[in-house]
Amino acid sequence: MKSFACGDVVPGCEARWVCTTEDEIMFQVAAHAASAHPLVEVSSTMAQAVRAAIVPVG
Repeated sequence: MKSFACGDVVPGCEARWVCTTEDEIMFQVAAHAASAHPLVEVSSTMAQAVRAAIVPVG
């Protein structure tokens, strides 16, 4: 399992996910970015920041 907290990349955001894979987290983050933040597309820089902030659970 993997975990990601949006606030680790976007200060003040409290959204969090726990998923089986990094790809699942990235899918959820892209949907969240479009609905909660003014991001239509997750840039490669943002994707790298997200991947760097994903941590193993347990």
